[in-house]
Amino acid sequence: MHTVTISPKFQVVIPKQIRENLQLTPGQLIQAIIYDGRIELIPLQPIQVMRGFLEGIDTDVKRDEDRV
Repeated sequence: MHTVTISPKFQVVIPKQIRENLQLTPGQLIQAIIYDGRIELIPLQPIQVMRGFLEGIDTDVKRDEDRV
């Protein structure tokens, strides 16, 4: 677990090991949300990176008759 310090300008530095592990790059957008009393940072991915991530998903879902 890593500890970071909040600067007087409310900035934090993401530790190098985490940046490398998540392949974060300078200028990359990260979404910050409050969840269960903590801050979570979620790296945003370009839509091109998401292409094909649902490959192999089962699309045979029984639907209601009025939803066909």
